[in-house]
Amino acid sequence: MSRPYWVFGYGSLIWKPPPHAIEQKSGYVKGVVRRFAQSSIDHRGTPEAPGRVVTVIQAADWHTLAGTSSDVQDEDFVWGVAYRIDPEKEVEVRAYLEHREQNGYTPHDVKVYSVTDDRETVVVDQAVIWIGQLSNPAFVGYEDPQTVASMIARRSGPSGPNKEYLFNLAHAVRELYPHVKDDYLFDLEARVRALEPR
Repeated sequence: MSRPYWVFGYGSLIWKPPPHAIEQKSGYVKGVVRRFAQSSIDHRGTPEAPGRVVTVIQAADWHTLAGTSSDVQDEDFVWGVAYRIDPEKEVEVRAYLEHREQNGYTPHDVKVYSVTDDRETVVVDQAVIWIGQLSNPAFVGYEDPQTVASMIARRSGPSGPNKEYLFNLAHAVRELYPHVKDDYLFDLEARVRALEPR
């Protein structure tokens, strides 16, 4: 029997599950940070005015980049949702995700953890996570938070306004994980909301 195909969502997949998901588990991935450090020219921006969407980056790599010493320092793990895909639809879903994440993301296998009765446990032994590597053309590195907020507030693409993506993510994280302190995400959300017309 083949290993179950699990996909870990940390961005829009949190509130918009992949097709043919038949089970889901909340949890977190270790050793990574979630940042709006990926240029979006095909979903939340255009080639002329790229938006910004999240990627997860190996924390050790992120902290070596210029400017990140002033970055909001969250702990080096990211909460999200792991989805188990119907085995009969695995080939179809793999192809869908490869197309969806074609703008600079690569797949990696990770363990997904959670905490039950104050004890950390592995809830999924192997899930696929899509990471924007530092070397990929769409990775923009560290940018000043206010600069990122200004772009997100004003840009839009085929999937809708860039700020909608940010607001949906912040709302989903807040609703699903009220105990999670995601200073980076909530700070960026506040900055964009402050730019909205009064």
